[in-house]
Order: sequence, then C-alpha cells, then structure tokens
Amino acid sequence: MAAVASLGRHVSRQTYHHRAAACRAFASTSSNRAPAPEGINVQAAKRALASAQAVCFDVDSTVCTEEGIDVLAGFCGAAEAVAEMTKKAMGGNMLFQDAIRMRLELMRPSTAIVERCLREHPPQLSPGMADLAAALHERGTDVYLVSGGFRSMIYPVAKVLGIPESRVYANTIMYNADGSYQGFDEQEPTSRDGGKPAVVKALKAQHGYAPVVMVGDGVTDMQARPPAEAFIGYGGVAVRDAVRRGADWYVYDFQDMIEVVRGGAPRQ
Repeated sequence: MAAVASLGRHVSRQTYHHRAAACRAFASTSSNRAPAPEGINVQAAKRALASAQAVCFDVDSTVCTEEGIDVLAGFCGAAEAVAEMTKKAMGGNMLFQDAIRMRLELMRPSTAIVERCLREHPPQLSPGMADLAAALHERGTDVYLVSGGFRSMIYPVAKVLGIPESRVYANTIMYNADGSYQGFDEQEPTSRDGGKPAVVKALKAQHGYAPVVMVGDGVTDMQARPPAEAFIGYGGVAVRDAVRRGADWYVYDFQDMIEVVRGGAPRQ
C-alpha cells in the first residue's frame, strides 16, 4: 500500500504539469492570461461541489494516472488490442458491457497475473487526488469510487485514500479453483452501460444524499448526470472531446476542486 501512496505523490510531476499545460491550451490562445473556466454550467457545478454530501470518482485516468485494465493487459500479453477497445469504450463508441467482455476474453487474467501486476506496477495516484480526498473527508463528505475497473486493483487505491471497501463499486473477476480466469460478475451494475447512473441513483435512494457530484474522464462518467446533480470532467490525464464539451465544469488539475471544497459550506 505504501507503494501506491509513494507513487501517487511522486508520479513525474514535471511530466504531469507539462501535460496539464498542454491540455489547457485548448482553453486559451493567450499565454498572458489564465484560461476561463470550461463547462456548460460551471457555477452550478461549483455550488454542488461546495455543498456535496457525496462525491463519486471514476478511477482509471481520473483518480489514477493510467487505465488499470490496459496495465493488466500488458501483463497478459494483450496490450495493444485491449488499449484500442478501452479507447472506443471511453469515447462512447462501444457499449461498455461489450468492451469489458471482449477485453477480458483477450486477457483471461489469472489470480497470479493480477497479483504480479499489482506488485510490479502498483496503481499511481493522480497528483492532488490524495489532498482532494482528504479535504472531502475533513468536511464530512462521503467519497465513493465508481469504476468499470476491477475491485482487486482498486481496493489498494481505496485504502490509501481512506475510502472503505463498502464505498467501492467496481467489477469482480471470477476464477476457477486453480486460479485461472473463469469470467466476471455480470450482476455488478458497473459491468454494463448505464451502470454508473444506476449506482448514483441507488446511493441517493439509500442515503438521501443531495447534492451528489460525479467526477471522471469518460462518457460513462458523464452518463451519471442525472441522477448526480453535477458532472465534473477531468482532463489531467486524457482529454476526451465529448466529455469536455458536455461537462458542467471541466478541470485539468484537482487543485481547482480542492479550492472549492475548502472554501465551500460544510455538510449539514
């Protein structure tokens, strides 16, 4: 677990900030002034974040700097084909349930491969994510990880961020008795298209959260608004045009959100 935290703090900050600066070039043609906030309803999104009772985060390319399934695919010898499917799924060009089934069939990850992947290439937190999660927790906001990735790869991330496993919604790989790949749990809401809004809807019904904010880099994250009151798109790792155009607020650096959280009203 320490490896996750360490990598989260030291992930090539120079590379990250160069990437973020390049992303911001979309927003401004002048290097002499800060770009205007991006989004179709920025102030409403900031108000929702300032008083959110729950914030749900996508994991891959949002909380973490990579797509976990692509990393795992590299250990399974299927990196190129899986990365292409991931791109299509995140861009909205393939139903998620089809993409996850096809990618897992290409990979067929065993328990041994998953353990080796986590040991040799632990998840890397996006810069600022640990501080953002801490700020939300300090305010009393419940933080969830809602991901199309795999629980076995996300639980270590949740532990570092102080998020209980009960607040992780993700997919479950199923294995045979010898540890070989069997399939995946198709009953998980995150295993299919529309799963993230289903999770948010269920959380609101169970806990009475209002408002709820969804944060992520992909089209499947944007689908969660509604029932989430606001969707904040994250472009610090990958800029997806459909998400950038449709987000209530589009950010490239979690520091922007931290400032709102620390300056906003505490949960009542």
